[in-house]
Order: sequence, then C-alpha cells, then structure tokens
Amino acid sequence: MRRLWRPFPSRAPTIVCYASDGEETSMTTVLDGIRVLDFGRYIAGPYCAALLGDMGAEVIRIEKRDGSEDRTLVPVMHHADGSPGEGAVFLQMNRNKKGLTLDPAHPKGREIVQKLIKTADVVVVNLPPQTLKSLALDWPSVSALNPRTVLTTVSAFGSGGPYAERLGFDGVAQAMCGAVYLAGTREQPVRSAASWVDFGTASLAAFGTMAALFARMKTGRGQLVEGALLRTATTFAAQALIEQAMIAPDRVATVNRGQTSGPADIFKCTDGWVTVLCNGDPLFRRWAKLMGEEHWLADPRFASDEARGDNGELLSERTARWCAERTVVQALAELERAKVPAGPVYSPQQLIDDPHVKAAGFFTDVKFDGLGKPARIFTTPVALSETPGTIRRSPPKLGEHTDEILLELGLPAGEIAALREAGAV
Repeated sequence: MRRLWRPFPSRAPTIVCYASDGEETSMTTVLDGIRVLDFGRYIAGPYCAALLGDMGAEVIRIEKRDGSEDRTLVPVMHHADGSPGEGAVFLQMNRNKKGLTLDPAHPKGREIVQKLIKTADVVVVNLPPQTLKSLALDWPSVSALNPRTVLTTVSAFGSGGPYAERLGFDGVAQAMCGAVYLAGTREQPVRSAASWVDFGTASLAAFGTMAALFARMKTGRGQLVEGALLRTATTFAAQALIEQAMIAPDRVATVNRGQTSGPADIFKCTDGWVTVLCNGDPLFRRWAKLMGEEHWLADPRFASDEARGDNGELLSERTARWCAERTVVQALAELERAKVPAGPVYSPQQLIDDPHVKAAGFFTDVKFDGLGKPARIFTTPVALSETPGTIRRSPPKLGEHTDEILLELGLPAGEIAALREAGAV
C-alpha cells in the first residue's frame, strides 16, 4: 500500500530513461513519489497533469468506461469498422500517464475515488464548480479526505463571477479577451488555430501546482489552485487591454500589421512568406540601413515605436517591395546578416522538417498500439539542465492500468470483477 502522506524526496532521485536509439541515459526527476489524479479533459487539465508527469510524478488518467470524448479528437488512426481511434490531442496530452476507467457518479465508483484521493498529492480537474461539488471533487470534499492534497481546478471563467457555471473552450476565451477582435480585418475577426489559451492555462496551472507543493513542504497542508481560460487569455492580451483602459485608443484590426511598433508584419516573397518584427530604435536603425532608407531615421513619423506603429502601413509597404524581389531564403539571409528579427511562415510539415526543430529535440517518437508508425509528440517545452522533463511512458490504452491500480488500493480481483460488472469501473 502507498503511504498517505509523503514529503518531497530530499534530493532528486536518478531514473533510467531510453533515448530514441535505445541507449540508456541517466536523468533525474524532482516529482518522484508524487501521485497525481487526472480527471481532466481535452487540453488545459490533461496538459497540466502531463507537465507534472514529465517532471517525474506518477499520473493516473481517470476517464469514462467507454472512453472520454477527448480520446478520439483529431484522430490519427481508425478501427477496422471505420470508427475513429486515438487522436492527436490525446497522444500529446497523455504521455507519462497510467489509464484507469471509472464512473465517479456511481456509488461504488465514488468510493474508489475517495480511496484514490487519500493516496494522492495532487488532483487535477477541469469542470465547472457545481459539477465538482456534485462529484465530491470540490475543495471542501477533497481536503476533508486528505488535507495534504493539492486540488488544481481549471474552468472556462473561474469562480466568483456570474459566468462561473458556463462552459467554454479555448476559442471562447480568445474571442472574449480582445485577441480575435484585433486579428483579421474589421469585417472578419479571426481566431488563432493554435489553442494558446488552453496550453497557457495548463502551463500556469502546473506552475501553481508546483508552487502549492513547495508551500506544502513548509506548512504540511495542501491548497486549492484555480486556473481559468478567460483569466489566462486576458493576461496574455494584457498590453492591449491595459492600453485601452488607460488611454482608450480604440484600436481595430489591421490583419498582420502590428500597431505599437514597426515594421511588424507578414510579407510575400517570390516563393513564400516571411514575418519581420522590429521593436526599439536599434532594430529600426538596422532595418532602415538594410532598406536603404536611412533618411527615415530623422523623420518624425518614425521617431519612436509609438510613431512607427501609427505609421506602420508605410513601413510595411516598403518592406513588402523589398521582399517581393527575393526568395524566402534570400530575404531571411539578408535580414539575419542585418540582425533584424525575421522568420519563415511555415506549413505544419515545414515545421516538422525544420533542421533546428529536429536538432534541438523539440519532439520525440513514442510507440502506441494500433498506429502504423510511432506517434510524434512534442517534449517538455522548458529545458532544465539538472532535472529535465522526460517522456518515460506512452499514452495509455483505455483502462490499461485499471486492475493494477485497484489491486494496489487493496481491492481483491473478485471485487474488481464485480465493480466492472456493476459499471463502476
């Protein structure tokens, strides 16, 4: 049986991982001995738990008996009958996890949840407050079972306001924070295809969870950690929101052109697109020299970032003419020599094939039964020199570790079979 209360290990223990070529490598992990129960769905909750798993925590993904809806989102495999199998979202969010099927609304399932919470250091859930309460996964219920547990919740809008019980996804928060309004055109707002609100919320929730675990070392008590999609989105959109609150410029969308500095835009070359971004006087001076427009350095229209943002259309037009005469490779080479920040506009495949992305180890391949080739997932996005995140376990098949986990809780095989027959697990 696991001990209910465990301090952090006094030092990060050494673990053995395997490189892509099969060679053993010694690494260390800081969350060894920490158990995380992951009731999350889609991205924000599951990715928070995945980051904790990368840092060595034991993470148990708890999902419905017939599989949660996020398991087949953006499918990358199909079953023999044509139905969707595991998807890209699931594979990325659920590395380093064990899989347990369970119905927390079933009376017997709830008993198992209570047993698990008594063994857990962290519980991660992304559900509205009333749903948490109905499943006894709210803070009063969890802390009563185990006062050392950290409960990390993620919701669309957070508690304390009139929207607390509303459902919402990444795109809703993007739309409400002003980012969608300021993208695209006045006639057509545009949201980002990347789920930056979800991933940002997951990262902040993981940060808060680690802080809560650190605080527990001092106090002996767990606490509630609350993340919210709209809170993350407004934080990430802060510069536009603060500017509006203070001086009310009432900005409108200008497609890709930046409004607070310049040149800052996306430009067409003869064989593709590049983005060029200048902030601050030194970068603008280098850009002006490259363009052969050094006389603009004395032009009051371009005397500051603010002025350059106000007159960004002129700067974009000049850069567009320059790029139109060059290939992407040529333009980027000259911009790099001039030390002007720029980059190519990639398709997804171009990013996957990029030599820097490969050499820097941005992604790794993991095996998953049923896929014709290893699943390519992206590794821990922050690098630590002494205690790096590691991918040690493939995403779990549905209910793959149910019996193992329940046996560890002390349930005999016969009782587990009865629970399965009753629909509790």
